[in-house]
Amino acid sequence: MKMNIKIKKINQNATIPTRGSKYAAGYDLYACIDEPVTIKPHETVKIGTGLAFELEVNTFGAIFARSGLATKQALRPANCVGVADSDYRGEYIVSLHNDSEIERVVNPNDRIAQLVVKPVIQAVFSEVSFL
Repeated sequence: MKMNIKIKKINQNATIPTRGSKYAAGYDLYACIDEPVTIKPHETVKIGTGLAFELEVNTFGAIFARSGLATKQALRPANCVGVADSDYRGEYIVSLHNDSEIERVVNPNDRIAQLVVKPVIQAVFSEVSFL
């Protein structure tokens, strides 16, 4: 199944998301920064992607850690999984947290997270006396 997702470059240096393989679930998001950013141990820094998205209704963008970045450099999204609703039109920004005891550096165009587009199931909650 394919879905057409509109992307707007907020910054002309932004990189359009890419997949690592034909069957990869996630699309790599890239750091759109002018110079390297140092993240101190146990610090969180917001890194912009320079991109805004228009996702289809009843979908959302789940922003996950890149396994290589998390295991090799101990950098992960601060909220573990970001949720970008289909009606959000602002820049996708990843708050990277450094779980290590040493400073880490994010360079321009580094892959910083991965975006997985997922369906939304609308729920109706019914209060009951017992389950």
